[in-house]
Amino acid sequence: MKASSPGPTTRAADRFLRWLRKLPAPRNAYVVERALRTPTRDGFVLVSDHYAPVVPGSECATILIRTPYGRGMPVNALWGRTFAARGYHVILQSCRGTAGSTGTFEPMVREAEDAQDTVVWLREQPWFNGALATMGMSYVAFTQWALLADPPPELRASVMVAGPHDFSRAIWENGAFALEAFLGWSGRNSGPFEDRPGLVRQLAGNRQAVKREKAAFAGLPMAQAAESVLVGRAPWYREWLGHPVMTDPYWRRYDFADALQRIRTPTLLIGGWQDIFIGQTVEEYEALRCRGIDVALTLGPWTHAGHLLKGSAVIDNDALNWLDTHLGNKGSGRRVQPVRTFVTGSNAWHSSPVWPPNATETTWYLNEDGLLATTVSPGGQSTFRYDPDDPTPAVGGRRLRSDAGVRDNEDLEARPDVLTFTTPALTADLEFEGFPVIEASLDVDNPHADLFVRICDVDAKGRSHNITDTLIRLDPPADAGEVQRITARLSPCAHRLLKGHRLRLQLSGGAHPQYSRNLGTGEPAATGTRLKASVHTLHHDNTRLTLPVTSTAITRPS
Repeated sequence: MKASSPGPTTRAADRFLRWLRKLPAPRNAYVVERALRTPTRDGFVLVSDHYAPVVPGSECATILIRTPYGRGMPVNALWGRTFAARGYHVILQSCRGTAGSTGTFEPMVREAEDAQDTVVWLREQPWFNGALATMGMSYVAFTQWALLADPPPELRASVMVAGPHDFSRAIWENGAFALEAFLGWSGRNSGPFEDRPGLVRQLAGNRQAVKREKAAFAGLPMAQAAESVLVGRAPWYREWLGHPVMTDPYWRRYDFADALQRIRTPTLLIGGWQDIFIGQTVEEYEALRCRGIDVALTLGPWTHAGHLLKGSAVIDNDALNWLDTHLGNKGSGRRVQPVRTFVTGSNAWHSSPVWPPNATETTWYLNEDGLLATTVSPGGQSTFRYDPDDPTPAVGGRRLRSDAGVRDNEDLEARPDVLTFTTPALTADLEFEGFPVIEASLDVDNPHADLFVRICDVDAKGRSHNITDTLIRLDPPADAGEVQRITARLSPCAHRLLKGHRLRLQLSGGAHPQYSRNLGTGEPAATGTRLKASVHTLHHDNTRLTLPVTSTAITRPS
């Protein structure tokens, strides 16, 4: 197919996006060749658009971006046109069974083979100079990990934005099914693919879909309730529900942890504190750094969708500089420090050689009257009752909804099934970065129960805003009412509590529908219908919150 140059509307959009994202000026013109066909080993065809730089007498590296979300907005503008105009060939390829590519879309399970077949095809293209990079966000980052389980020799660098290497642990997080994220995602990615909304709407949802999903979240059994959204499509969703054990061989196709041990090339990892994949982003960094791989890490204040909507000015400049540095173009040079983190509360960027930075463990304990103190109060107890028929709702946090992220927790904390413990007003700023840790001593009158833990920043006006959290599915004890001791890390964070603010620990029995409710009966998640409430008793003297404090008594920034 003949390549075409961008028209005046596209050129105007490129200029506006360049200004909005504070990108450097384009280095060259580009043309677009559409609907290129890549054969797969089993007889199907993957369709790609080729964004080609117009650079006389020069060979340029290639960026491979494989996506199930179509080759239109926003990936064509944010990545295809942006990087082609700065000296790169960009291949935007539709995953199997999506947007013109033939075959059946089976999420995650064919990406390794199809990516390898695409590299074979690239080697045959006259413009391919043997230098390859990969780039993409979310599922598009996962397609990179799938390729890197067997890294091609042409690979020079990668940019992974908010993406997991192991989808099984995202679907079943700490033993609880990530209902809201993956029922919503399955409903929007089960076809017909030609009529699907673009990626931004995929992430944010739309009014009609949200209404249908809300009803499905409330219904039981979960597999049957999902049909109001799926209407017989997305067979993978029912499979996911039916395989709750992570050691089940079923999940091997979803897990590319091997790539963390096989990748050898420079890798930039980007994540957001309020992103559903933040834990795996940090895990990827830790694994690559320990192996001595050239790895950099940028962690911002973003939700999942916020990487595109709010983070582009940071992310795309970081990505361009990373690729320029490692593929021979004229970049601004290596990062001064490999790690950049945004500290919420102070709203400032920090740079450091490693993550997490050095910190001092500082511990708070539960006291009477809802006080969170630095001293132990022996013998106290607090209780709450969790009722799966009226499950404690999810408010903000690491979700895919438009109301994800940092939110006011006032209404949530007013519920009788939520406990809070709060420090006095701080006399100096307090900054922490890393993994907060909860050690809890509790007994539950029901062997089937969860514990949701969150920490919040309470400002001078009493508004409580979430910082980080986690959900723990409790192991059934040997004896009913047995005291359990649990230790769990909350999701990573970097936050500064300002002088006069207070630290709050929030405890409850769930966060629905972010996580499927614990029915309290031990029935399978897919088919269970019976509900049983549970009473949780927290023992104060053996329950504590530990923060990785990096500095105190800090001068507040102007």
